[in-house]
Amino acid sequence: MEESQMRSGTYNPTIESAAQQAHQGVDRAADKAMSGVGRMSDSAHRAVNSTADKAASAADWASQVPEKARRAQGAMTEAACNSIRARPLSTVFGALAAGYILGRIARW
Repeated sequence: MEESQMRSGTYNPTIESAAQQAHQGVDRAADKAMSGVGRMSDSAHRAVNSTADKAASAADWASQVPEKARRAQGAMTEAACNSIRARPLSTVFGALAAGYILGRIARW
């Protein structure tokens, strides 16, 4: 409190006490708000990190799919080639029969 206020008689202990209580209340509210903001910020960071981890995992899985498909296609092609080499006439007659049946179905 300033000395001039005390000499002029404008000092009121009730007002001073209320002002101090108001300051303390505002300080407590600010502290609570800051801790709440900190908790919310931490929660948001954890959510973002979790989402980023899941997205990275999904991207890794998706990047492996084309390679697995190429390997499966290669294995099927190799199996078909081996089958044709083992029985060429059966394969040709089987293809002709399948073509004939599909042609008949298409005209129907």
